[in-house]
Amino acid sequence: MENKIVKLADIIVNYSLKVEKDERVLIMMETMNPKNLVKHLIEKIYANGGVPTVKIVDEELNSLIYENLNEETIDTIVKGKKFEVDNYDSFINIRCNVNDYEGKNFNKEMYKKLGSSTLEIDNVRINQRKWVLLNFPSSLDAHKAKMTTPNFIDYALDAMTEDYPKMYKSLLPLKELMEKTDKVRIIGKGTDLTFSIKGMPAVICAGESNIPDGEIFTAPIKESVNGYITYNTPSPYQGNIYRNIKLTFKDGQIQNATCDGDEEELNKIFSTDEGSRYIGEFSLGVNPKILYPTGDILYDEKIFGSIHLTPGRCYHDADNGNISSIHWDLVAIGRSEYGGSEIYFDDELIRKDGYFVKEELKDLNK
Repeated sequence: MENKIVKLADIIVNYSLKVEKDERVLIMMETMNPKNLVKHLIEKIYANGGVPTVKIVDEELNSLIYENLNEETIDTIVKGKKFEVDNYDSFINIRCNVNDYEGKNFNKEMYKKLGSSTLEIDNVRINQRKWVLLNFPSSLDAHKAKMTTPNFIDYALDAMTEDYPKMYKSLLPLKELMEKTDKVRIIGKGTDLTFSIKGMPAVICAGESNIPDGEIFTAPIKESVNGYITYNTPSPYQGNIYRNIKLTFKDGQIQNATCDGDEEELNKIFSTDEGSRYIGEFSLGVNPKILYPTGDILYDEKIFGSIHLTPGRCYHDADNGNISSIHWDLVAIGRSEYGGSEIYFDDELIRKDGYFVKEELKDLNK
């Protein structure tokens, strides 16, 4: 396992961030994270002439702050985040899942205000700085995956250390095709959805920012989304777990939202702001090492044969004009064991039951 952790540190420093001399790198780690990964990151950053700093956080303690948020605390958090984006060139955020319900007692109104207050700073960090986000596997992840902790860590490290240069090359034909496409149609169990991606860039994600990685994303023309979609992957969000979310759209806007669970809380999320009822991202997951949902979005959105269609904020790289303080990746797996699916680009079948059918895209099936 140690060899895989060394390889992961090398990917982050030398492939994802490409750390250079005098580059200031902030490593944010949670108390549950293993120190050996951070030690290797520090060593490799120094070897490149960079300047590493470590910030240790504790989600349980942070939860106490979010439960008691007030104006003064929000102001302090905003100033702290601004200091970071003003003084660091790169960010490595190593998270660790401990409890999906940790946010259940957050002060929701003030937490929403915190999100809108940090939106501009977060956009600078995402769009104008180098960053890597990864969730190091935990015993909770292993439990949800129905695996032993050592087996899950080994599985996760394989997914995180996938051959990203090869993946990037294999995604180039799909990028070219998407950037020529106007109409997208997705058909599946509980899903019949159409939208346009005409003129939108397609962005390859192959280890540059998220670890694990393996997706290609764009954004629908904001008001072009019509029909309905059912997400068959559980989605934790702010202390609740939502299952079988079904969204119905008209002219881009969510008209109806249902789920197996707390529909009142679900609809509150889509009432966060105007942009929370529109889609900011459409993506196809292609990581061949990730096949099953774990409840960790950094893994689930890369599931081979999946898509995610994301309510909320768009990315600068594929800007459809949608502005929101939320960005909630919701995942639908299209492989046959999950009910099957078909994806059409301009009425041509591109992917069936999670596998690409066009000859120039079949390398992505391996």
